[in-house]
Amino acid sequence: MALFAMGDTHLSLGADKPMDKFPGWENYVARMEQNWRKLVGPEDTVVIPGDISWGMSLEEAKPDFQWLQDLPGTKLIGKGNHDYWWATLTKMDRFLEENGFDTLRFLHNNAYVVGDVAVCATRGWFFDDETPHSEKVILRECGRLRTGIEAAKATGKEPLVFLHYPPVTNDRECTPIMDVLRESGISTCYYAHLHGKAISRAFRGERDGIRFDLISADSMQFVPRLIFR
Repeated sequence: MALFAMGDTHLSLGADKPMDKFPGWENYVARMEQNWRKLVGPEDTVVIPGDISWGMSLEEAKPDFQWLQDLPGTKLIGKGNHDYWWATLTKMDRFLEENGFDTLRFLHNNAYVVGDVAVCATRGWFFDDETPHSEKVILRECGRLRTGIEAAKATGKEPLVFLHYPPVTNDRECTPIMDVLRESGISTCYYAHLHGKAISRAFRGERDGIRFDLISADSMQFVPRLIFR
């Protein structure tokens, strides 16, 4: 049983939002599927921390969920800034059940045990958002992160945190999110969101005793990252 991760699948099988027009994203869906099937087995788990589908609703995103359903392994799905289809956990779980998507799970104020770790996730937020609603959003995201970490610790396993937005880059940090990670004694955090030229800003390494790494799909050439086996 192995754990993999790959954020930002940006599927648009039910929406007119192809990513192929961007440099490096040519034929990305076929490349993702080929690499996924080569590496991931039915007994494995893949974390996808956000920007799953361009669908504006669950119904519009349904072909993208079907594509994920048909791939090997269990998929743990977090929220990204472009997941406009995201709804309440009750509604999303019902959607999975009604459509027979039994290999998909949502990460939202909860945690899932995979081997010796418990996976938790939330979206996170921008470094530099100074709009009036930003304080409310970041406090909510910090609360969700704490809830997920507490759920992970309650399993007796080590919490493994996934975020969509990077909590830290080479020259910036989202201090409220970083404070939660530091106060909670988190040792490892993976994040997504950075694409193209922004990948060069990614912080990969250890800071304040926490190891960080970028797992956006294009930064890994659309190859799922092996976390452990």
